[in-house]
Amino acid sequence: GQHNDARMNLAIALTAARYGAAIANYAEVLRLLKTTDPASGKERVCGVHCRDVLTGQEFDVKAKCVINATGPFTDSVRKMDDQEVPNICQPSAGVHIVMPGYYSPDNMGLLDPATSDGRVIFFLPWEKMTIAGTTDSPTDVTSHPIPTEEDINFILNEVRNYLSVDVEVRRGDVLAAWSGIRPLVTDPNSKDTQSISRNHVVAISDSGLVTIAGGKWTTYRAMAQDTIDAAIQAHDLKAGSSRTIGLQLQGAEEWSPTLYIRLVQDYGLESEVAQHLASTYGDKAFEVAKIAQVTGKRWPIVGKRLVSEFPYIEAEVVYGVKEYARTAVDMISRRTRLAFLNVQAAEEALPRIVDIMGKELNWSEQKKKEELEAAKKFLYYEMGYKVKSDQLTDSSEISLVPSDIERYKKRFHMFDKDKKGFITILDVQRVLESISVQIAENTLHDILNEVDLNKNGQVELNEFLQLMSAIQKGHVSGSRLAVLMKTAEENLHQRVVIPVDRSGGGL
Repeated sequence: GQHNDARMNLAIALTAARYGAAIANYAEVLRLLKTTDPASGKERVCGVHCRDVLTGQEFDVKAKCVINATGPFTDSVRKMDDQEVPNICQPSAGVHIVMPGYYSPDNMGLLDPATSDGRVIFFLPWEKMTIAGTTDSPTDVTSHPIPTEEDINFILNEVRNYLSVDVEVRRGDVLAAWSGIRPLVTDPNSKDTQSISRNHVVAISDSGLVTIAGGKWTTYRAMAQDTIDAAIQAHDLKAGSSRTIGLQLQGAEEWSPTLYIRLVQDYGLESEVAQHLASTYGDKAFEVAKIAQVTGKRWPIVGKRLVSEFPYIEAEVVYGVKEYARTAVDMISRRTRLAFLNVQAAEEALPRIVDIMGKELNWSEQKKKEELEAAKKFLYYEMGYKVKSDQLTDSSEISLVPSDIERYKKRFHMFDKDKKGFITILDVQRVLESISVQIAENTLHDILNEVDLNKNGQVELNEFLQLMSAIQKGHVSGSRLAVLMKTAEENLHQRVVIPVDRSGGGL
């Protein structure tokens, strides 16, 4: 439950490269290459025809043996081999949500295999946040699975059963949500074809295509060994005994639990940043630290954060490009976990990430713009930003008691001095100046834009009341405009001059 799956996946690929494998990301298999065996007259798979998704270039890869290890896409590759082959993969969608870290103790997880409808629920500390899940429903295979409001609410309702009644579980505290596809399989070699297995299955087709399907992270080395053993036998390949036992992955060789202290001492990194780098990159953390820029501050000496509340630093973007990152989505989801931890923080970091990647990869201004839009679209649909922002637009009815409505109207009119019925950036700036608070204009624009439902550049009274109603119901949390207006009101109240005429002019 504590494992960083994207980093693990990358570490395996990098380790394979270290041992001589040629690896390629963004390479899509369009069809299998086949040749006829002169001895038997049978067709045999002898390679694949690929397309580079980023450039559109197509190429062949020849091979003595082709292994299909494509998770939910298992059957589409099997059908390239034989159109008539029955499906063995039964994809299942599982939604997860991330909530603030205070929802779970640091070193304690909870799992209940018998929820209200028989599904498993878990609640675990993850990356200093809390991850909760999961749903289990049949789905179509897609490269872009999307979490639904129904799934998120199911998890929230189950979570409420395990927490103290004092803790209000708010919909607005869901910081990110995503749907993953489990490749559950039926064993084609089994007589009972109905039974779905969560274990792995190795199958070899008549043409020699080796398929490994199912399984899970905890058994990945056993899965690899079983697959390679089957490939060696089926294709009469030359190989020694397995070397997986004791084989260390990229970054493991010189790692120790105290490695992060050396990063703090040698480079002047913040302790939290150093711990993150050490646990993520292992002994390769030193390579990240070496390219971290000097901050110019007394402390930390190096390591500028991408966003203030997460330990990811700008040097990781440069290093990520060295580790084959090619898109902004790669960086926010697979090289850092920002998209999975907080979609709004990920969006905030995107312009800087795109700038750094653009410099490293020689992107044009147009390419940078495209990357930014693609990453925002990914956050909006696949990481739960849409279902988060819909909390305001969908809860259009205002359910506030009359006294609350009056209180919030009064707060609104403190900003809307001219009684226009709406507030603009200028109104907010004027009030902030009166209490000696300065906020950059572009930041104020973002703050208002979160609440400006009809996107006309101003916040109407109705939109503000809708926001306050959604906050009261727990649908929205952490609204910067709401907190800013409340703080301004409190500060202005404190500055009201107390009349002194009855005291004879005061002391």
